[in-house]
Amino acid sequence: MTTTTEEIALGYEQARDELIEVVRRLEAGGTTLEESLALWERGEELAKVCRRWLDGARARLDAALASAEDATDEDGEDGEDTDPSGDAAEADAGQD
Repeated sequence: MTTTTEEIALGYEQARDELIEVVRRLEAGGTTLEESLALWERGEELAKVCRRWLDGARARLDAALASAEDATDEDGEDGEDTDPSGDAAEADAGQD
């Protein structure tokens, strides 16, 4: 499937808001079969636009988290709270 200029220009919030309106109109009824089909097709297009935006956002978050993890690993930290003396495990074991 190719991405149209309109899909590129349409932001997530715009696509979501229009999709909400399409769903509202379909649920309200009162449209002809042809109008309903056109609305449904538009809704499918809008849902794909939203999915692309969300997938892109997820990829950016995953990349940022991986980058932060790599930076933490390079600093020699593993994310665990430990006593600098190495006694954290002993202190935790005595709290049962």
